[in-house]
Amino acid sequence: MTLVERPALRRLGFLLVRRRKLVLSLALALLVVAGVLAAGTVSGLSLSRFEAPGSESDRAQAELAERFGTGSPDMIFLVTARTGTVDDPAIEAAGRELTARIGRAEGVAEADSYWTRGRPATLRSEDGRRALVVVRIPGDAGHVRSQVLPRLVPEITKGTALLDVRAGGGEEVFRETVPLARQDFVRAELIIFPLAFVLLWLYQRRAMAALVPILAGVYAMVLGLALLAGVLPFADISTFALNLTLAMGLGLGIDYCLFVVQRFREETRRGADRAAAVAGAVEHAGRTVLFSGLTVASSLAVLFALPFDFLRSFAYAGIAVVAGGLVAAVIVLPAVLATIGGTLLPKSDRPERSEGFWHALALGVMRRPVLSGGLATVLLLVLAAPFLGLRFGVADDRILPPEASSRQTQEIIRQTFPAEETDAIQLVSKTTGDVAGYATALSRLPGVAQVDSPAGSYAAGARVADGDPARFEGEGTWLSVVPSAAALADDPVRLVEAVRSVEPPFEVLVGGYPAELADYRASVVDRLPLVLALMLGVTFVILFLMTRSVIIPIKATLLNVLSLAVMFGALVWIFQDGNLSGVLGFTATGTLDPSIPILMLCVAYGLSMDYEVFLLSRIKEEYDRTGDTEQAVAAGLQRGAPLITAAGGILALTFAAYATARVSFVQMLGVGMAVAVLVDATVIRAVLVPSLMRLAGPLNWWPRKRRTTTRDLVTTSAR
Repeated sequence: MTLVERPALRRLGFLLVRRRKLVLSLALALLVVAGVLAAGTVSGLSLSRFEAPGSESDRAQAELAERFGTGSPDMIFLVTARTGTVDDPAIEAAGRELTARIGRAEGVAEADSYWTRGRPATLRSEDGRRALVVVRIPGDAGHVRSQVLPRLVPEITKGTALLDVRAGGGEEVFRETVPLARQDFVRAELIIFPLAFVLLWLYQRRAMAALVPILAGVYAMVLGLALLAGVLPFADISTFALNLTLAMGLGLGIDYCLFVVQRFREETRRGADRAAAVAGAVEHAGRTVLFSGLTVASSLAVLFALPFDFLRSFAYAGIAVVAGGLVAAVIVLPAVLATIGGTLLPKSDRPERSEGFWHALALGVMRRPVLSGGLATVLLLVLAAPFLGLRFGVADDRILPPEASSRQTQEIIRQTFPAEETDAIQLVSKTTGDVAGYATALSRLPGVAQVDSPAGSYAAGARVADGDPARFEGEGTWLSVVPSAAALADDPVRLVEAVRSVEPPFEVLVGGYPAELADYRASVVDRLPLVLALMLGVTFVILFLMTRSVIIPIKATLLNVLSLAVMFGALVWIFQDGNLSGVLGFTATGTLDPSIPILMLCVAYGLSMDYEVFLLSRIKEEYDRTGDTEQAVAAGLQRGAPLITAAGGILALTFAAYATARVSFVQMLGVGMAVAVLVDATVIRAVLVPSLMRLAGPLNWWPRKRRTTTRDLVTTSAR
């Protein structure tokens, strides 16, 4: 007994044929409703903060807000004197008035500046022409980016007769990312749709046969976005999830549709009437599509094990779009085939070829499985080799293109300011003690520009300014460790570790933006083994239920890990080390943020299993019919490989179009997924699968009993 009973699917196919008008009417009505909901989903997406709930930095921010009414700045304004320096009396007066105006703005809790905080060197550029205003805006990311900043930034950046003002800081960087990511989507889709139609026409040789899979993909995209509308009230869905939803929706919709249409063509070619051909397609291809969708959705569902809204949003998006693809392929498409199926059939009624290029390739590989498989493995390992140099880091404004306003602001700050006051590390304590000694020790750390405390400001072990007791008043005490610009650009996480290594005279919590990034990265990396275990375990169970084999899921897992290694090798070589940065137009930072690779791990693994399921379904079907593993592999590859290659090429194109994006996160997702899909649909499925199945022989199907083959009967008769 299998997970999905095949007779039930066949009955479903005949039902969809009989009720095709009703099914199509309901499908059209659903599309209209889904379109309305999808429009609301797009406008409701946001950019989640990189934070680890419950971490030390998270608790530190809560303590700062509760006990001292302060916290990390959410944004900054870079103020440039149009003439003279920021120390000129007229400029100082204008600067103080600007600071006060920002502080009075709706939604702003705090606003401090070089002029209101006692002229610290950390808030003044080295040439004296620029100064910073630091602003704290309480509330969640959606409130800050959609309610406060759109009003505040345009008003303040008008500047004055004496001052030029630019906006920057983390919230402004991510706010500016949202429209760019959406524009990236529009640009990519304008490339994808016509190219996908051309590729489908070249494969199907019928205009309608090329159009129907694209419409199925669009249906999956719209339905997936509509399903996300039901999640938005309860979860923060990242705007990057839109790109994933649309890329996967179109790609999976086309894949699933192609598989069903291909089976419909085969059934028709064998003499079945249209109703029987549709039922046969739903029975065989529909079962495979359901297993495939379950595999992809399960791979993405493991992201729920991570307590981060940014990554969980991709799980919601992926599952929603898979559901949309399954509805399009298993429910709506059969009704379409029952209505206009004749227009999807090939013009020439050529008999199906039982032998051809892929059949010959499989037999050739299986004649020398060690040599063929060994050479393919060596090739993939060479491509994966850069993965050994992977270095995790944190994302910053350089995810944006150089012309982005907030990135330009941050570049000026990096180049002209000695320290990063806005990215200070904050140490919070409920008690007090030797604050001066602790601040002195912290100020001696490499990468620390200054330590501000109630006892005074310290730099390089010396007291350089009096303290500002009013700033630090509250229950207990807190200190601000201001990092140098070089330390933040190099490795802020290492600086946080150094600060935490200094023995405090009282219990402290370490917070601030660098600590948040460090805790976020540590939480993601620490949970990676759990994500891997869940992903491998769930997909193993699904493949076992499909094949009733223990060996085949193990083999599939090993091959998918190999394709993932190639993908990560490409990510490191391109986006970490900067190769092709000139062609793609991004700025390499020498590290990769762990969030995107983990997301891509789950997506790529699911899509790799997608093609594994497609191919294995044909091989298993042949094996069930003949009991001959080699013949089943050759016949399965002959029937499945052309479809898998075409589908993989279109899906790779869908992702590769995002290489035109201006946000490097989106580029990384597109390029990495395109590499993974192409490698998986070609080298792995065409060479490594046949070679490993040939080497495993009868063990492929263990613990199933070995079937008696025609070859066995001939051998026995001869004896």
